[in-house]
Amino acid sequence: MVRRGVGAAYWGVLVLAVAVTFLVTFSFAASLNPPNSNSDQALIDSLQSQNAQLRTQLAAITQSANGTSLGLNSVAIYQADSSGIVTVQGTQSSGLTNSTVLGSGIVVNYSSAYYVVTNFHVVAGVSGVTVTFQNGDSYPATVLGTDGYSDLAVLKVGAPTYEFHPLRLVSSALLAVGQPVAAIGNPFGLSGSMTVGIVSQLGRTISESLAGNYAIANVIQFSAAINPGNSGGPLLDANGAVVGITTATVVSSQGVGFAIPSDTILAELPFLITTGSYDLHPLMGISSVDMNYQLAQLQKSNVTYGVLIENVTAGGPAAVAGLRGGTQTATVAGTSYLIGGDIIVSINGTKIINTDALSSYLAGRALAGQTIVVQIVRNGKTMTVDLVLGTRPPAPSA
Repeated sequence: MVRRGVGAAYWGVLVLAVAVTFLVTFSFAASLNPPNSNSDQALIDSLQSQNAQLRTQLAAITQSANGTSLGLNSVAIYQADSSGIVTVQGTQSSGLTNSTVLGSGIVVNYSSAYYVVTNFHVVAGVSGVTVTFQNGDSYPATVLGTDGYSDLAVLKVGAPTYEFHPLRLVSSALLAVGQPVAAIGNPFGLSGSMTVGIVSQLGRTISESLAGNYAIANVIQFSAAINPGNSGGPLLDANGAVVGITTATVVSSQGVGFAIPSDTILAELPFLITTGSYDLHPLMGISSVDMNYQLAQLQKSNVTYGVLIENVTAGGPAAVAGLRGGTQTATVAGTSYLIGGDIIVSINGTKIINTDALSSYLAGRALAGQTIVVQIVRNGKTMTVDLVLGTRPPAPSA
């Protein structure tokens, strides 16, 4: 299916508008000069029919130009989904000072009950949490479960059933770079604000202070503008389904946003609701850096991709499996590295090109307690190692 861009839609509207104007003028002139024969009447009837068809096409292209310039009908998506997006608010105390914390959330239905999903950082250390629906009605909320490692939290809201309009969560596994997406939230308290963009990249990792020393992995990068207050709002696909929860912006940047993928939400939601936490995050027990050409030269290796293990945690899963860290220090472009360790190049047959790929694989396709097959390069030789993944320590709670 060929999608018209903004320019194509504009010229389509212009050409059809000219055609409609011509036919309307011709028909009007004909009405002032009644036809003298059946052939004249047939011509007028034909022109009037073409006029009606062109009007229909003009209306369709105008709607496309207004709502689908990126391959999605943003007007229809907003009308269908905005009632399922809420404002999450609370108070955070710091010494003698109290400040208001503001974020977004989405209504979901799980096991015939309604909940609100938002970011962990929106409710961490916050008291007096309330949820405000699109119609302005506000209700107290209780934090049921949190996972700081994925920046997720689930709230139970003391509101009547008619207030809840759950959004549909679909798998994020089929997302592709370039796919159009929309974000709706409450930036700077401006409730119900919508922006549109595209998926810029998949499998990113980001840092969040509340996640401790662990990166939040398998994150969606997108171009729709988001700002403080958007956190916890939905990232929507062209069908208006939730494919992620917006979570962060890069400080001092423009046009870069990130979202926790919906697959993470779908996997963790039952645990966060029923147990209040999620404890299946896998742990390898290594510290590592991206392999590159310069490090390969220093290690006398012809492998320029993968993950170079610098340190192995004593007694951890990688140590038990026999993986080795670096043995000597080297400096590249002013940065010190511990070289000489194993280079991870694949897991369970999936190529690992860098630490983002490693973290995203573990976050999206592995669980604590699972045995994975790690392919490494050691001293120029390729070998495989079976590794039983450990469990991370408990994540920070709200």
